[in-house]
Amino acid sequence: MNTIAGTWLLRMKTPIGTIEADYRFEEEDGVIRGSASGGGGESTPLTDIAVQDGPTGQRVTWRQSITKPLRLDLDYDVVVDGDALCGESRAGRLPRARVTGRRTSA
Repeated sequence: MNTIAGTWLLRMKTPIGTIEADYRFEEEDGVIRGSASGGGGESTPLTDIAVQDGPTGQRVTWRQSITKPLRLDLDYDVVVDGDALCGESRAGRLPRARVTGRRTSA
């Protein structure tokens, strides 16, 4: 089982302020699927989810396209350590945004 599986509350510190969103990751037959929902009522699928074991935890990367508050294609790169994760997201040429999160359910 991947340590990313479960529901997470993520906080992204962006140039337009801190954004919170709920992320859900599920594993079935070795395939990880995910989705995200935010305060704007938008629910989006996560794509290209990849998991690698590393020395400080499990490294997880994924992509997500959003339309609120702006239309952006985001790339995430985080490390999961137990029920916490940290890393960054990036939207094209915009500065990297710090990402932190905690698992809210397994």
